[in-house]
Amino acid sequence: MTQPLFDRRRLLGLVGLGGTALAIGACAEGGEAAPASPFRLTDAQWRARLTPAQYQVLRKEGTERAFTSPLNNEKRAGTFACAGCAQPLFSSETKFESGTGWPSFWAPLKGAVTTREDRTLWMARTEVRCARCAGHLGHVFDDGPPPTAKRYCMNGVAMTFRAKG
Repeated sequence: MTQPLFDRRRLLGLVGLGGTALAIGACAEGGEAAPASPFRLTDAQWRARLTPAQYQVLRKEGTERAFTSPLNNEKRAGTFACAGCAQPLFSSETKFESGTGWPSFWAPLKGAVTTREDRTLWMARTEVRCARCAGHLGHVFDDGPPPTAKRYCMNGVAMTFRAKG
């Protein structure tokens, strides 16, 4: 009786070896896996791409000082985008003056951001991140204007602005 060339055990073993070889190859240079996309960068690549202030906010979840961002006073029609990956985040049509010292919006563009629970600083908040590069943008609160009653309180340094036209 002849044995099949590949039985289940051999096939699983080969798949495991292949995955191990891929992982070793990816980590062979520099000790880190190669980025899966242009926006899954190594820490060194993020540091090279961003200013120190952008890096502190987008990659280390920092917060810029209130009333320091020029984007807080931006009144032109246009789009606010992620400073890390250029993903469009907010339309100027949803921007409002919150009086908090940070650019605030009542809604993001569809699919532009993700949220997650943030329990730092001894309180429960909802963190807002860029859906493309996972950069920290700020927090969302339930004290905004109609129609959503949301206040997306964003760090201006985490965004860029492109005027319409």
